[in-house]
Amino acid sequence: MADIVDRATRSRMMSGIRGADTTPERLVRSYLHRAGLRFRLHARDLPGSPDVLLPRWRTAVFVHGCYWHRHRGCRFATTPSTNRAFWRRKFAANEARDRRNVRRLRALGWRVITVWECRTDDRTLERVVRRIRA
Repeated sequence: MADIVDRATRSRMMSGIRGADTTPERLVRSYLHRAGLRFRLHARDLPGSPDVLLPRWRTAVFVHGCYWHRHRGCRFATTPSTNRAFWRRKFAANEARDRRNVRRLRALGWRVITVWECRTDDRTLERVVRRIRA
């Protein structure tokens, strides 16, 4: 399927995608805060700069976008039809980096929880809260 916008427009659109303080991130943080959990944001001193860090529970939470982090089986994890080889390499590198960061955090004694963009509903987030408190 061909792209519906020209390359310059697509480039501008893609460059405008934010990496921090995204809507899914804000939803997760809001839910955790309402549950009485207190946390730090974007801990740059740890591998992967976890989106939410709960030192009291020694837990790091990543809020991953399904598209960029390749949520398996998710309808949002599509691959662009143009320049497919580039995107395959890009997504593979993202996945490898995510796995590496999780390994490093676990080696440092942190529990790691990944929340997917498509799974920011109350039911899922309640399970996350229970996991943190466990």
